[in-house]
Amino acid sequence: MSTIEKAMERLAGKGAAPTPIDTGAGAKATALDRSPADTKVGDRPVHVARTTGHKAAVATGERLAIDPERMRQAGLIVPGEGKTRITEEFRRIKRPLLANVEGRSAAPIANRNLIMVTSALPGEGKSFVAINLAISIAMEMDRTVLLMDADVEKPSVARILDLPGRPGLMDLLVDPTLDIPDVLYDTTIPKLRIIGAGRSDDRSTELLSSTQMRRLMAELADRYPDRVIIFDSPPLLATTQSSVLAELAGQILVVVEAGQTPQSAVEEAVAELDPEKAISLVLNKQVLPSPGGAYGYGYYGQYGD
Repeated sequence: MSTIEKAMERLAGKGAAPTPIDTGAGAKATALDRSPADTKVGDRPVHVARTTGHKAAVATGERLAIDPERMRQAGLIVPGEGKTRITEEFRRIKRPLLANVEGRSAAPIANRNLIMVTSALPGEGKSFVAINLAISIAMEMDRTVLLMDADVEKPSVARILDLPGRPGLMDLLVDPTLDIPDVLYDTTIPKLRIIGAGRSDDRSTELLSSTQMRRLMAELADRYPDRVIIFDSPPLLATTQSSVLAELAGQILVVVEAGQTPQSAVEEAVAELDPEKAISLVLNKQVLPSPGGAYGYGYYGQYGD
């Protein structure tokens, strides 16, 4: 049994036995009982789910083209391609997040439409998860999505989607003449907007922890109450920036790489977070029992649910 499987077994604690759920793609995900006392990370109750420098310029309504073939090769959800394994897995992941956005959580959640995607360590697939989650939510009938790359030192969203460099988050925080619409771009995926990381800045940690950043996130939450804002954050144990961003989000998704992330790292990362937040875990890169041993994901639930 791998380290991560042992960690997941420990997470299950002495709660109710997991119930296998068919993802509709020949894979099985595991849904744990929704009682917060059933599972733990360390000594915290938790629900878990399993699946996988430039000058600023004003945006002029440019629509960024996202190539479906590149998405397909990268293993991303491609809207309009019907029922696939990854599409079904992210449908399961987004449902409880959207329930919270709609105010259907057991307890009120501040900034509930601000969802931070992070991980304990680098290389666990958080950007991949953030992009797929954003695309999946954009496929909802009544939701628009803003995907923000807040991993400003090692941005990945534009690289993965092969998007051109544009003014972004750092430009917005540095240049007082810019407003959100100046760095917010439409894409060729309906209802998906993107704000990139923008320029590189040596003061990135200070900028992300600034009053301006807090004002920006509050404005995003309030100005666009019907929009889900997903921001790709640095790993929790790699930088101090992620802890600052975690204070601003209402919901936090922690990506865990199957078979690689030590249980101690998961526990240390979760300990960095406010237990009052709605915190979820996603097990990424799980090899599923299928031809080719494809990767999979799964949803185990949330803290405070």
